Amino acid sequence: MPWERPSPAKGLDGTQIEGRQAVRELLMAGRRKVKVVMMAEGTDDAPILAEIEELATEARVPIRHMHRDQIDAQARTEAPQGVIAQAAEIEEADADELLERRPDAPLPFLLALDGLTDPRNLGALLRSADGAGVTGILLPRHRAVHITPAVAKSAAGAVEHLPLAIVGGLPSYLLKAKERGAWIIGLDADSPTTIFDLAHLSDQPIIVVVGAEGGGLSRLVRQRCDVIAAIPLRGHLASLNASVAGSVALFELGRHR
Repeated sequence: MPWERPSPAKGLDGTQIEGRQAVRELLMAGRRKVKVVMMAEGTDDAPILAEIEELATEARVPIRHMHRDQIDAQARTEAPQGVIAQAAEIEEADADELLERRPDAPLPFLLALDGLTDPRNLGALLRSADGAGVTGILLPRHRAVHITPAVAKSAAGAVEHLPLAIVGGLPSYLLKAKERGAWIIGLDADSPTTIFDLAHLSDQPIIVVVGAEGGGLSRLVRQRCDVIAAIPLRGHLASLNASVAGSVALFELGRHR
């Protein structure tokens, strides 16, 4: 897999989008300026490629047809599927506003990532978060992956629809969220409480916290949680990876909301 170069962006990034579904959603959402769409010549006649060209044309986005080798040279993921877009950086949501309760909107249902560094895990979680009805994402400013091309591709367009906020210190944000009435739910495979025991929180604002790969929740974040919950397992393996555990938890909690 090509090395994913660090981005000079200080915020969320998301300036390079790769993959057919991700580029299609970028154009469909229309939330940010798209500078150019690059497409490989001689690709298959999949309907989604025609749709991407149509959407780009309607939005007056330049389309650059290039040799596949040129596309691959520009790519920062392993399989860009012959499509790359360059866009303005994703605008950060206000982390405090994500906690606001509005009469015409669902209760806050947030996902916080505590030190997640694998782009594919983050992308998969964002895709699940969109499907489960999550209303906002909290990403630490430091020691965590943001919206790289690999994340955007794995998320399959979810980055264009979810409010994404960066917080300087996750433990302090969670403490403030508790003071504002939110319940903080941390995930840990060793907890005696399961995610299926939390249906009573369906009418409360909640923040689900997924820890880092391998290390799990950090000490301070764990201390801020109101409840630590596990995904009950019936097989031979001791745990699920971060993206799978987080996805199961989000859909189970979202089912009751």
